Amino acid sequence: MALVNIPRLDLLQYTEGTSEQRHQFAQDIGKAFNETGFVTIANHGLSPELINELYAVVKAFFEQDEATKLKYEFPELAGQRGYTVKGKEKAKDASTPDLKEFWQRGQTIVGEEYSKVDFPDNPLVAELPRFNEVTAEIYKKLEDAGRNLLKAIATYLELEEDYFEQYVINGNSILRAIHYFPIENPDALSPDAVRAGAHEDINLITLLIGASADGLEVMTKEGDWFPIKAKGEDIVVNVGDMLQRLTNNKLKSTTHRVVNPPRELMKTSRFSVPFFLHPKAAMNLASLDSCVSEAYPKVYEDYTAGQYLDERLREIGLKM
Repeated sequence: MALVNIPRLDLLQYTEGTSEQRHQFAQDIGKAFNETGFVTIANHGLSPELINELYAVVKAFFEQDEATKLKYEFPELAGQRGYTVKGKEKAKDASTPDLKEFWQRGQTIVGEEYSKVDFPDNPLVAELPRFNEVTAEIYKKLEDAGRNLLKAIATYLELEEDYFEQYVINGNSILRAIHYFPIENPDALSPDAVRAGAHEDINLITLLIGASADGLEVMTKEGDWFPIKAKGEDIVVNVGDMLQRLTNNKLKSTTHRVVNPPRELMKTSRFSVPFFLHPKAAMNLASLDSCVSEAYPKVYEDYTAGQYLDERLREIGLKM
């Protein structure tokens, strides 16, 4: 199996470092996103205590009975708020749904006029007040960390440091709490049924709080699968398709998946909480002029972020 260099970077080197440290951080994250599309990040602003409580409230939500969880399902919102049942989402081009259920929390707009159609209210779980409070706090902290990472990425791309700010402040970001449920009867499982089929993320960047169990794998340039494990309380950050389109493949949206556990662990749950950092729907994803040349001709059609998100939600089965 080919080895994958996934560097561990300290976000404080960028947010509080010297000009030399900030420059080095930007170069390091840019190089990693150019080569593998993944990094792990330390000192991201989430305490171990907050992460532990997050997983406790997420576990408590999914342990509720089906009738209670279904009170918070809103199919008309295409899975963008509240609960999404088992068997709903699949990877693009897959025929079998992923073995998971999930909850999504969206943006709370501050200081701007907005439409409830574009930004529906986040449903509150009456049975678990701390679930609402903790997921709101996690959302804000991961959004702040993501904005700082995008500043470093903009610096690497030789853009203004605040290039992404106008698009991601009050943007369409999503916090997703995932329950990969126990597989009670492995023998009855479809051969192609996995916890999360091979896919690339839709958004600009994804920030993933270390999952409760192993299973995340990324595809190497050689086509091999390589397991990803964050150290301690680090978060894993990867490039999404929107950033890949914007940079004309300079920054890589790497294929990844979540595999089923060994047979002896199939009856156990796995929990995972990614934050998908999305821009506003109106952001133009046309490839940056600086990323297009004779050697690297333009690959993608011009899309807005909203058009691309709509297309992908239909492909993965969340929107009809």
